[in-house]
Amino acid sequence: MLNNKSQLVSVKWLHQNIENDKLIVLDATIRKISDSTSISSEVWIPKTRYFDLKGKFSDTEAEFPTTLPSAEQFEREARALGINQDSLIVVYDTKGIYSSARVWWLFKTFGFENVSVLDGGLPEWKRLNYQTVTSLEDANWYAGDFKAIYKSKNMCFFNTISEISTNKNYLILDARSSDRFQSLVAEPRIGLRSGTIPNSENLPYTDLLNGYCLKSTEDLKTIFSTFNIEDKSLIFSCGSGITACILALAATILRYEKLTVYDGSWTEYGTLIT
Repeated sequence: MLNNKSQLVSVKWLHQNIENDKLIVLDATIRKISDSTSISSEVWIPKTRYFDLKGKFSDTEAEFPTTLPSAEQFEREARALGINQDSLIVVYDTKGIYSSARVWWLFKTFGFENVSVLDGGLPEWKRLNYQTVTSLEDANWYAGDFKAIYKSKNMCFFNTISEISTNKNYLILDARSSDRFQSLVAEPRIGLRSGTIPNSENLPYTDLLNGYCLKSTEDLKTIFSTFNIEDKSLIFSCGSGITACILALAATILRYEKLTVYDGSWTEYGTLIT
């Protein structure tokens, strides 16, 4: 059986293993608030199934976007995609590495480890002139036996973030751009005020990327070494819990262990804090 323990796989690796029966390829593309383009791609990597992050895999009744779904919802929708306990999942998006990291973190949060982000996503796949298809895989698969086991340590929420922000055993890293972090530009979400979580520090997710791909492990080590991490627990935040997961991906690759994503991130905090 094909087995992959890496958090990140290359397009070359995926190309070589695309025909494996256990492999499930997921397109996790979503639309940025500031982006008017369609969420749909005109072409896909072969065998792609669409992972509806904003719809089927979020709590759509929640006040804030992309809110963590229940374990029951995640399990039901993952099974509907034909995902099994022994599946090997590779997730990508059309931005390179953007929303794919959120999906990777969701699977981790619900107890599934055999999942990887495609380094460079669809742009890197196309750059190497690998085959693309013009339609998603037909939904003729059997329902899967995926089992969701919620790992509460992977996520934190508004009821604890204020306490965390004053605890010296934690370090909050904000993945938004430096201009947004410093309130030099307006937030892209209409009506959301600018600002930062107290005592948080800025690590723009774009600093971790080299073009569409993640920077080398050595470069990532250098970037993270600029922060006073020591043995602190790392909390990752952003606008709405999407790009914070790119920081979580890099930190996991660097083998930091105490990692948490603030699910509501600045959209929630900036709205609810008084």
